[in-house]
Amino acid sequence: MRSAGQAGAVVEDSPFGELPEWNLSDLYPGLDAPELKSDLEKAERGAVAFAEEWKGKLSVAAANGSLGRAVAQYEGFEELLGRIMAYASLVYAGETADPVKAKFYGDMQQRLTDISSDLLFFALELNRLEDEEIERALAADTELAHYRPWIADLRMEKPYQLEDRVEQLFHEKSLTGRGAFNRLFDETMTALRFEVDGKELPIEPTLNLLQDHVRANREKGFRALAKTFSAHLPTFTLITNTLAKDKEISDRWRGFEDIADSRHLANRVERPVVDALTAAVREAYPRISHRYYAMKARWLGLDVLEPWDRNAPLPETPQAAIGWVEAQETVLSAYGAFSPEMADIARQFFEKSWIDAPARPGKAPGAFAHPTVPSAHPYVLLNYMGKPRDVMTLAHELGHGVHQVLAGEQGALMAQTPLTLAETASVFGEMLTFRSMLERTHERRERKAMLAQKAEDMINTVIRQIAFYTFERKVHTERRNGELTSEQIGELWMSVQGESLGPAVRLETGYETFWAYIPHFIHSPFYVYAYAFGDCLVNSLYAVYQDAESGFQAKYFDMLRAGGSKHHSELLAPFGLDASDPAFWSKGLSVIEGIIDELEAMDA
Repeated sequence: MRSAGQAGAVVEDSPFGELPEWNLSDLYPGLDAPELKSDLEKAERGAVAFAEEWKGKLSVAAANGSLGRAVAQYEGFEELLGRIMAYASLVYAGETADPVKAKFYGDMQQRLTDISSDLLFFALELNRLEDEEIERALAADTELAHYRPWIADLRMEKPYQLEDRVEQLFHEKSLTGRGAFNRLFDETMTALRFEVDGKELPIEPTLNLLQDHVRANREKGFRALAKTFSAHLPTFTLITNTLAKDKEISDRWRGFEDIADSRHLANRVERPVVDALTAAVREAYPRISHRYYAMKARWLGLDVLEPWDRNAPLPETPQAAIGWVEAQETVLSAYGAFSPEMADIARQFFEKSWIDAPARPGKAPGAFAHPTVPSAHPYVLLNYMGKPRDVMTLAHELGHGVHQVLAGEQGALMAQTPLTLAETASVFGEMLTFRSMLERTHERRERKAMLAQKAEDMINTVIRQIAFYTFERKVHTERRNGELTSEQIGELWMSVQGESLGPAVRLETGYETFWAYIPHFIHSPFYVYAYAFGDCLVNSLYAVYQDAESGFQAKYFDMLRAGGSKHHSELLAPFGLDASDPAFWSKGLSVIEGIIDELEAMDA
């Protein structure tokens, strides 16, 4: 049973034990809470007053030493509006199919867009100040000096900044443009049902069938997914075409040269670094994914793998579902062995109802950790189905959560970490959990299953995400020549999947539709390379940890606490790592190859 309230209920009849549901009252007690109404009114009045006090006056403020006070006030609005939007987003994610909560989410988006329109001038005007003005103000104003990293980041966007009224138009129309199509995707995906053996299933249990021990069940899941995706392909094609064109318009007006440059800027990573990562991974396809899938086909007694075999468990994999308590203990034990402080932070997510774990109809698919705002705490959403991958997902999202708690010390303007480094703590958490479990496993068959699972996870994180990035580049490039049909998008998808998966995987008819359900393509174009960046980085970071005699944990926590206040080069320097060095990526990929080598040796 479950409660519809805010009190952090548990699902008691789950086959995995009691699964927690989050308690959002740390943000607001309810949709109609007086506290929420008061904060909205405070934000509306305050934003108007802020504009009246500071608009057109930032040059004077820089000269008279009051600019730091203005930035601090602005940060207060980021905190307040962030709290409201975080609450609306989490309420919506928990029950996307609920029309009341969908309306609440849409209404909050509209209110906050209107409020933030009064604040839009601030960053734009700040960037119009001359470098000399900013430097004099930073030297004279200690309150402003605290925000130096944020100001430096903001000024990187200066070349792509438009005239104020155009920026305001882009901002206000985002609600009925990009934002509307994002919401259409979410609500359409949540409402989809997939027929398996006469039952109508939501997407998460259907995707879960692709990991079933019984091959016939995996194929049923695949066929159901392909059939429903195909029936709704016109909608997903329209969404993709519209958002790709919307991005092209924005990029053209702002003067970005490459289709992914706006993402690189947001990630504070240089295009050559991403290009080097992409080239290294694509060059490694034959050595990693092609080789692994050929081995897996042999293990399963197949000439080739069908799409529904790609994530199939090995015969050696234990079939018993992993209970929630066991999953919790597994992750906290691994975290604690690395750092008791890390485990203590993660433990709060379980003890204080910061996790929503059950897979239920109407809930957003997938998993995420939402940082909310520094004055509160993060929340984690899962769709827990008792699989080994779900334990790794728990470790992954709690890694994000720990990172977000620590980075919160930086305040609302500097806590957010660029995506390239945001995946570091999550992947590191996975690695700690995997290594802990592997050390306790001595039986050869179980060890092989665990190594194979880790190899697949790393292939999905590195190889698959770079294939996704390549697919996005192809789609956005072709969209500049006109609208793409569903068939054209499917052909681009099949071409990059064939390249990355290799000859041991036969791409069955129906697989050409599977691009449609990837939310990152819709919500965050070109986000996906951050996973590969994070995985390769963590592989190198973990090697440093294994070789370090002492002091690694302290340096690691310093990196997490920095949030978005430092560039990746500064954060990695204490570990002797440099992401601009092409050899860096080869080192990370060699860890995956080493696991595949070990699996090959077990077959000898």
